Amino acid sequence: MNRKINIALAQLNWLVGDIEGNCERMLREIKNQKLQGADLILFSELSLTGYPPEDLIFRRDFNQNCNKQLNRLKVASQNIAIVVGHIWKKNKKYYNSLSFFWQKKIIARYFKQKLPNYGVFDEKRYFYPGHETCVLSFKNYKLGFLICEDIWSNELVDIIKSKNADIIITINASPYNHKKPYLRTKLLKSHIQRINLPIIYLNQVGGQDELIFDGGSKVLNSHGEITHNLTQFSEQVIQCKFNDSEPIPMTKLTKNLSPIAQVYEALVMSTRDYIKKNRFPGVIIGLSGGIDSALTLAIATDAIGKDKVQAIMMPFKYTTQISIHDAREEAKLLDIEFTVISIERIYYTFISELSELFTNKTPDNTEENLQARCRAIILMAISNKSGRLVLTTSNKSELAIGYTTIYGDMAGGFAVLKDIPKMLVFQLARYRNKISSIIPSRVINRQPTSELTPGKIDLDNLPPYPVLDAILEGYVEKDKSINQLVKSGFDEMLVRRIINLVNINEYKRRQAPVGPKITIRNFNKDRRYPITSAFNHNYCY
Repeated sequence: MNRKINIALAQLNWLVGDIEGNCERMLREIKNQKLQGADLILFSELSLTGYPPEDLIFRRDFNQNCNKQLNRLKVASQNIAIVVGHIWKKNKKYYNSLSFFWQKKIIARYFKQKLPNYGVFDEKRYFYPGHETCVLSFKNYKLGFLICEDIWSNELVDIIKSKNADIIITINASPYNHKKPYLRTKLLKSHIQRINLPIIYLNQVGGQDELIFDGGSKVLNSHGEITHNLTQFSEQVIQCKFNDSEPIPMTKLTKNLSPIAQVYEALVMSTRDYIKKNRFPGVIIGLSGGIDSALTLAIATDAIGKDKVQAIMMPFKYTTQISIHDAREEAKLLDIEFTVISIERIYYTFISELSELFTNKTPDNTEENLQARCRAIILMAISNKSGRLVLTTSNKSELAIGYTTIYGDMAGGFAVLKDIPKMLVFQLARYRNKISSIIPSRVINRQPTSELTPGKIDLDNLPPYPVLDAILEGYVEKDKSINQLVKSGFDEMLVRRIINLVNINEYKRRQAPVGPKITIRNFNKDRRYPITSAFNHNYCY
């Protein structure tokens, strides 16, 4: 039998809660792909509602609108089959579902069986698992369907194989971390080595609060060879034609981004989507002349364009002329609006008003933090007046140990570098400069300093950043104990100090703005430690 089928993969950027808007986008794409000869179009997991809809799922009006838009999609399936991910409520239970519409009828509805409940995932809070396999006949093919976490189960994949499926199709809303693209491909190839079936893997793109969806959709033939791959971090719709049991390869595969390029593009897309989806007209950044704010400025400009980015330099008596010059140069290279506002009068007004309370008290971190809070007041005032969003500039290393001021440089609406360790900040700055030189080399090469006291650099209080980042990775991302870290070669007193700093600053991190997840464990949904805790790390081996 000479079988042929043309399947469209719609790797698109959905907006959570915009059920009608998402449906309209689907209908436009359905029309386009139908005109181009597609037999079937695939949309990603929970694409109708956007992923993750979180507690919106429990609203009756939310579900009613979802059902209303599903009916519109069913009607649109007259001459093209449609697969869409959505919520389905049955017998007072919610399911993460997939519907297959064809000729204005529901042909099959599949309920996701493996519900992830780790890291950033909370699906068992919302959904019940399905228990039925979905293999259906269409155009002389037997198509087996899975939803995201299902594809990570050998058992479910093997069951589809046992049902004599010709093609496995998995629709996904798979969040990015810097190791995930490699792991997905490795997984799919390992399945194919075992079952010898082609797999279509469809993911979505876009930023959703802290989550990043990187796309990277692909088709693999029964030999485990990638025949189609879609661009990472970008919307794309392609058609995959099957001639009998194998996909006809694309003329030219999309070149994969390097690991550092992936991270940079992830940050750009996440920043862009947070700003645009939340309808901010632009952003404001406190530009210090240091590397963190320079990188944040570059990412913001690449995300939304120079005309929507405003940089404010707020010097004090401890701010060096080098920093002012470099900040001005950064803004000039990117052609960004740049303003200098001194905090000296504001600072000394506060000190004057507090003088009675501070009598006979030695200056300490209070005065340093006050400088940061003066700057926060300026940035937030400009934000209120303009409607623009303040981007904070602290990195993961600083946030981990509390080397940042609550209600000071932590004040803002989106923390671009929240999950970027300091050493990765340097790598990203160098990577961006290879595209075009926009961060002065002195900013990258000079010793990091907060310039809150004369002549003070980060190394006066902290270990070298390569050491700090390695300890933090072990403790925060890999749950290593003190003993394990010491056995790895780190000084025990230093390890204890760093772990203590991480623990006592949990209250700060809870009040930090949201920021994009890049590593395997970020400080938000990934790592949920109590603020109030007496856990003793001395018992950890």
